Amino acid sequence: MKFPKKIKYNDIIGVTAPSAGITKEDKILRLDAASENLKKMGFRYVETDSVRTCEKGRSSSGRKRAEEFVQLWENPEVSAIIMATGGDFLVEMLEYLDFTKIKNAEPKWIQGYSDITGLAFIITTILDIATIYGDNVKSFGMRNLYTNLTNSIELMQRKEIVQKSFKKCEGIYEESEVVNQDPYAGYILNRKNTWKVIDAKYENITFTGRSIGGCFDVIVNLIGTKYDKVKEYIEKYKNDGIVWFFDIYEMSSPQIYLHLWQMKNARLF
Repeated sequence: MKFPKKIKYNDIIGVTAPSAGITKEDKILRLDAASENLKKMGFRYVETDSVRTCEKGRSSSGRKRAEEFVQLWENPEVSAIIMATGGDFLVEMLEYLDFTKIKNAEPKWIQGYSDITGLAFIITTILDIATIYGDNVKSFGMRNLYTNLTNSIELMQRKEIVQKSFKKCEGIYEESEVVNQDPYAGYILNRKNTWKVIDAKYENITFTGRSIGGCFDVIVNLIGTKYDKVKEYIEKYKNDGIVWFFDIYEMSSPQIYLHLWQMKNARLF
């Protein structure tokens, strides 16, 4: 697997919008704050043209989104790319991606979550390049950066970290609307984290392997398409083991069950 070089102080972190863009006033304030926070951490910051535009859930056309991503990827001064935000329609840009250019250029860190899965997941499984499933750039606009955010920067710096479960997490969105009154607010950590083992006969579980996954809602849309190279990836690393992780956005419990069944019978587990 190709691991990007570590990012260094004064390197450029590029921001692009392969899904939706950012136009709401409170989100713009948070984006500006993210820019300042990353600069305070010692990095330069650049945005592509479509970051602050959005129409019908799209920052721009599929072609332009692909071009802007490749523009950052090929820029030797850019060491990492953090996505602007998620959305629904990232897959529209995939047919315009020049995979040859991406493969031949020096790999760099990319980070994002939710709909960004459609890009990061295939870069890992098709091009064998490590990516980070983590917050989009708006989260870096918090007044006080939480550990998950500083951890991701340290990963890009190739520092060795031990990631442990956080003691608390944020409740459902409706409980957190106070954030809308303060665009720089951090997470509202009001729920205790719990780990659950579905099969009760196992008390202590240990496992190792290469981790792949992302937003489950996006991954199931890729299965069976020309962008589905998961079997080849699993075959390549079968001796290491594969650890799947899923972020569920809006699936019901039956939908989750049925898509797990689908993946199992597609021989992806």
